[in-house]
Amino acid sequence: VKPLDNIKAKLRLADECLTPKLLDESETQKNILYFEPHGVVAVIIPWNFPSSNFFITCTQLLLAGNTVVYKHSEECALTGKLLADIMEEAGFPKGVFCAVHGDGKVGDLLTDQDIDGIHFTGSSKVGHYLYEKAAKKFIPVVLEMGGSSPGVVFADADLDASCPNICHERFNNCGQICCALKRLIVHESIYDSVVSRMKMNIETMKVGDPMDKDTTVGPLVAKRQLDLLVEQVEDAKQKGATIVTGGSRVEGLDGAYYQPTLVTNTTPDMRIITEEVFGPVLPVVPFSAEEEAVALANETIYGLSAFVYGKDVDKMRSIAARIDAGQVSINGASYFSESSPFGGYKMSGMGRNDGRLGFDSATQKKVIAEPK
Repeated sequence: VKPLDNIKAKLRLADECLTPKLLDESETQKNILYFEPHGVVAVIIPWNFPSSNFFITCTQLLLAGNTVVYKHSEECALTGKLLADIMEEAGFPKGVFCAVHGDGKVGDLLTDQDIDGIHFTGSSKVGHYLYEKAAKKFIPVVLEMGGSSPGVVFADADLDASCPNICHERFNNCGQICCALKRLIVHESIYDSVVSRMKMNIETMKVGDPMDKDTTVGPLVAKRQLDLLVEQVEDAKQKGATIVTGGSRVEGLDGAYYQPTLVTNTTPDMRIITEEVFGPVLPVVPFSAEEEAVALANETIYGLSAFVYGKDVDKMRSIAARIDAGQVSINGASYFSESSPFGGYKMSGMGRNDGRLGFDSATQKKVIAEPK
């Protein structure tokens, strides 16, 4: 979602979502619902979409009348400073928008202050910690955290359309997206065909300089992220997984590069299945029956997004309803839109950003009853 488009969409929704609403009216009185800001909200956002994450979160809070103290990731400090400068140049009154810069210790200090809410996007581990801090303060939180989103491919899926979409959903941004497709679950009758097609698609990807327009897969954010990814894949290898393509660091490039990787013969105890994998690695698992597919999709502590592929859209809708996820894509349809909220189930978070429900999270509700 382009930041400017997102801002324009929120401006269109603001009047609708923040205008007082008449709830009940009798001959003697009327009850009106008002939407009020929480107050001072701490916003902490990550590095993977440094501008989009910022505008998605901060714009709605500010439109609802909150003041914001925001901390960007230390991995993109200059972007964080640039965004803060843009907000200052926009002419916000002093104190309405403030920025602090630094690592997790600064975020910890920020959330120790006398604040009225926390909006956090990042890892489930940190989100859980902030949830505990918020509980002690008795303040509301919106948490958008990790994911291990399943992609379920049924026997009647259009593979010519589905496989390229799966590649995009897994390997875009080097796989460093919370809602990326991270586990591929394929009907056994088309399993070999899907693996073959995915291998072919993956091996056409160009790994290299992210500033090169021909590059498909760039580097990971940092060496520590590369080291973690190597550990996760090595764990799978040691437990008997098959590396169909990729499976190692990229030699000859200066940076945290890892080959786009396809893995089969996985087991439920492998880290690439049980953990969030923030990199260009895709495990593929077969299934035989619909119930098994749903069970495999839900066999995770996360519940952010899911993807289903099949020609019978009514069936896909039924499958989507049974998957524990905050948003589900059918046959590549995008769940990002002006009015759509974003958030997850289980350890993927609570509350919602974006859309009409984003304004709900950004406000307190007050009913005023008045005589006529």
